Amino acid sequence: MPQAAFPGRTNLGGGVMRLLVGLLLLGGLYGCSGGGWLPNGPHAMNPQALARLVRLEAAQNGLSPRLVSAVIDVESRGDPSAISATGAAGLMQLMPDTALNYGVSNRFDPEGNVAAGCRYLHDLLARYHNNLSLALAAYNAGPGAVDAHHRVPSFPETRAYVARVNAMLRNSTF
Repeated sequence: MPQAAFPGRTNLGGGVMRLLVGLLLLGGLYGCSGGGWLPNGPHAMNPQALARLVRLEAAQNGLSPRLVSAVIDVESRGDPSAISATGAAGLMQLMPDTALNYGVSNRFDPEGNVAAGCRYLHDLLARYHNNLSLALAAYNAGPGAVDAHHRVPSFPETRAYVARVNAMLRNSTF
């Protein structure tokens, strides 16, 4: 019998290791935060219900449903349970302070999240005189970063975010 690596502990063998590897693979494929690789994974919202919600909130806030849909797709891939490494949550990835400012107590509630995200996006477009790139940069990096740079900040993540949302808009069939 092989000797355990740690005295007093038994060698668990390859079965446990295979189980752990399998769980890691499933987690990577499905993810719990919109980062999974399978579209419409276990946390994805019903596409028809999401489309209805997007149309409703976009109309109430004077936004294009294509824009709202693109932001949701880039932010969470339609996963209402998505959580980012920075603490943003829900379909439109609201930060805690933003959610509170827009009256949302449960950032994982799709209706409240999309309503607040749309109001916030509307307010950013007004703030930046309908300059979509600046509004998207502020949505991603915060208005303070855009105001400090007087343009889209040079943060690679923010520049990539603006480009991804604009690409989604160009290719949207919403």
